[in-house]
Amino acid sequence: MASMREIKRRKGSISSTAQITKAMKLVSTVKFQKAKGRAELSKPYFDKMYQTVTSILARTDNVNHPYLSGGTSPKKAVIAITSNRGLAGGYNANIIRLITDSGFNMEDVVLYTIGRKGKDALSRKGYQIAKDYSDVINAPIYKDAAEIGKAVLTAFANQEIGEIYLAYTSFKNTVVHIPKLIRLLPVDGNSLLKGSGDGIDDGSSVSDGRSLSEGNQEAGYANIPMNYEPEAEEALSAIIPKYICSLIYGALMEAVASENGARMTAMDNATSNAEEMIDKLTLSYNRARQGAITQEITEIVSGSEALA
Repeated sequence: MASMREIKRRKGSISSTAQITKAMKLVSTVKFQKAKGRAELSKPYFDKMYQTVTSILARTDNVNHPYLSGGTSPKKAVIAITSNRGLAGGYNANIIRLITDSGFNMEDVVLYTIGRKGKDALSRKGYQIAKDYSDVINAPIYKDAAEIGKAVLTAFANQEIGEIYLAYTSFKNTVVHIPKLIRLLPVDGNSLLKGSGDGIDDGSSVSDGRSLSEGNQEAGYANIPMNYEPEAEEALSAIIPKYICSLIYGALMEAVASENGARMTAMDNATSNAEEMIDKLTLSYNRARQGAITQEITEIVSGSEALA
């Protein structure tokens, strides 16, 4: 059994750790509320942008555009959004696992990383890092998303990559955060089902899981004629890049909220575990103390009897 001094030392150490985790939880709570508010404020715009673009793409079957057909290169660009700090439970590990288990050949993957945790882990695994935007995740703004979007779209236009994917954590609520890998380009206007059975979302479904055609019919878009000025190809060349940047920015907003929500939950669990350990150590200390007192009394009584 551990000595009273050792138990007291361990109890003090755990108490200090509990104070740190409690402080980190409070900081994460404040950041989470701010990030959640920003994500909720921007969501209507991105939902409308998504609905508008997908309704257009649903009626472009006869349009031949690189953004719809994809590039000739076998390379796949993956924009991976993680965090710069740890202590967030499985937040970073889930995105890393999502990429490594995606079924993509490592040689064909070109990473555009946002967050040092993901960059360092994936780099150690042998993945190619094209560009790193780790500073963006601290306080993302639309300009940052536009810069990232421009970089991947330029690589796509230069045939350096044939497809573009986005790996991020979707925010549902305080405790539910879902890692997602969605395809940004090529945009498939004919594939109207969400997901392809391999864990990859092709980005062609409305948010409630209905097919694109069903969503368009209910919204009254199905029978609306579509006229392009000057041409459909030029219209798509202008609209789709904005759509891509909007998705990236929306993913950044959700990722920041998810990160702080995950860290808040992790620190809350750590604090609870520390308090539970302190209670157990307190009980052990009291038992050891009581044992020491009992032993002293026994020794005194034994000494008195010996002198009698």
